[in-house]
Amino acid sequence: MSQTGRQAKNQAQSAAGRAENSEALDWLAAAGLIALGVVHVVVGWLAVQLALGDREGSASSSGALKQLAEQPFGAILVWLVALGMALLVVWQVVKVVAGHRDEEDDKKRLAKRAISGGKAVVYAVIAFSAVQVATGSGGGGGGTDSTTAKIMNLPGGQLIVGAVGLGIIAVGVALLVMAWKEKYLDRLDAEGRSGRTGTIYRWLGRVGHVAKGIALGIVGGLFLYAAVTHEPDKSGGLDQALTKVLDQPFGPVLLTLMGLGFAAYGVFCFAWARHLDR
Repeated sequence: MSQTGRQAKNQAQSAAGRAENSEALDWLAAAGLIALGVVHVVVGWLAVQLALGDREGSASSSGALKQLAEQPFGAILVWLVALGMALLVVWQVVKVVAGHRDEEDDKKRLAKRAISGGKAVVYAVIAFSAVQVATGSGGGGGGTDSTTAKIMNLPGGQLIVGAVGLGIIAVGVALLVMAWKEKYLDRLDAEGRSGRTGTIYRWLGRVGHVAKGIALGIVGGLFLYAAVTHEPDKSGGLDQALTKVLDQPFGPVLLTLMGLGFAAYGVFCFAWARHLDR
């Protein structure tokens, strides 16, 4: 790299470092977390509705956005969610560039920055879906199975789909480990972790992370099954994973619990926004 290139890189990292420690970024992150919480609460509500026999709504982030759009001032709500998700993208991109500097191990720091990059992609996808719903352009065909079919038609497509499945399962397992070790509490400041309020947040976070971890594990399993059997229609997103839960013995009870878990994660996001720890 040339001297000019190194200087530009250092200047970018310095600017990102200042941004990471700025109060303005904290406010942006908090606004985004509130939007993320709203999406999870609505997904949880849709899951409970599905458990009670209403199969019209899609218990997924896109389904939650469509549900919001049907409410009074729905278009404004969806645009606010889109803005919130975009703010989360900015937050995570800053972390990719200059975040996690408290981690002394270089490999762990790079791993955490990679995770932040993955989160930025997820938040960007939700933001894009919100814009589609808000503008009325999100009702087209396709879906997870058609996307999987296109990937499978590529050279090594089955391996790609299988790798995606393993990656999703890994995220689900990481959420379960986070719930077990209560690592999610590290996201809250000292006030958010203490006292009776801290106990409530602890349980909201644990239940929410367990529900998300199980759901993502099922989603990843669907992708793996599709890769092994070469049946792209067997893959699926969150809505199909929750439908699989519904089809099991005691399915309505299990799905209701998972829906409540997603709602708990949403409320935890509200707490995270209020007690965001730098």
